Amino acid sequence: MKLWQADPAPALTQAFAAIAATRMAGLAICNPALQVEALPFRRTAEGHWAGLLITPWALNLLCLPGQASTWPALAAGSKHDWRFPSGDYEFIVAAEASLGLYHLCSLFSPALDFASHEQARLTALAAEQALFAAPVAVPPPAALPGRRAFLGLAG
Repeated sequence: MKLWQADPAPALTQAFAAIAATRMAGLAICNPALQVEALPFRRTAEGHWAGLLITPWALNLLCLPGQASTWPALAAGSKHDWRFPSGDYEFIVAAEASLGLYHLCSLFSPALDFASHEQARLTALAAEQALFAAPVAVPPPAALPGRRAFLGLAG
């Protein structure tokens, strides 16, 4: 298993740009307005790397191993839930020769609805912000006053 000591975004951009130019070139699911871009990744509470990857065919959330002791030993095609401040998300285990195993959560696939790369990038940034934000606490509904209090009488 390949462990990532530093932000894997540059390696992801390089690997998926090669995939875009070869295996995915000319496929109808590819959006010609999009390019490959991995936004800067950040460490999770478990010590792994998480971030967003834009490709002409998808906008994905990825997790890559940063620490062997907490990375699940799963085969490609398996599923695994990762916990983020905003909640739990289901990922599929994937493998790429130059990257090793990584986990993938598809947010938009195919990515044909994006009119521009900038629109896809802004969507990825918003998704990243929401992903790492703590859930908003909903305050309990205020107790409704009783009929006596409503009428100004002692309760």
